[in-house]
Amino acid sequence: MCGICGVVNRDGAPVEEKIVRRMLATLAHRGPDGQEVFVDGHVGLGHARLAVIDLSVAASQPMPNEDGSLHIVFNGEIYNYQTLREQVAAQGHTLHSRSDTEVILHLYEDNGPRCVEQLRGMFAFALWDGRHRRLFLARDRVGKKPLFYYHDASHFIFGSEIKALLAHPDVPRALNATALPYYLAHGYVPTPETMFAGIKRVPPGHVLMVEGDELSMTRYW
Repeated sequence: MCGICGVVNRDGAPVEEKIVRRMLATLAHRGPDGQEVFVDGHVGLGHARLAVIDLSVAASQPMPNEDGSLHIVFNGEIYNYQTLREQVAAQGHTLHSRSDTEVILHLYEDNGPRCVEQLRGMFAFALWDGRHRRLFLARDRVGKKPLFYYHDASHFIFGSEIKALLAHPDVPRALNATALPYYLAHGYVPTPETMFAGIKRVPPGHVLMVEGDELSMTRYW
């Protein structure tokens, strides 16, 4: 397993790298093989790596595409990545690693958000599209990999675990009173809610896009 986190300042304010690293530090147990960040203006991504398929530094994340217009942080495993790798190579993409992560980047370049329809596996990922100024998040069909988020007028913040979000100074630590009866009655809180006010889960089989002031959720399966 790996850990992912990130921030998009929707008001355009620069992201502080130290904040992304503070969030990432809460996920270090998910990725003992390295913790790296990418910060570009109002966007910051973090990744705690557990190296599995490609152990080389070529598979480190946040991972860019060929021209650096896309960056991805990924947690999970794509079972059909070898077939998809051949597919994107045939489309003319240059692959610099043997990882399944890089395949997602090139699928997105060719198919946009519909790239998730070709993925077979367990995954949660966030992809920053610098060309369209868009953050694209996706979660696998049955929700094997976790993905939480918080947003307000100024921020969109996400992570593999709630404590990564709480490491951001602008995320409130408040009880979600609406969710409490569900927990007391059933022993869990139904998706998309959590026990923290304002913090939600991306539902299984859904993608979430953040473009400026717009936030949209779509079910792909």
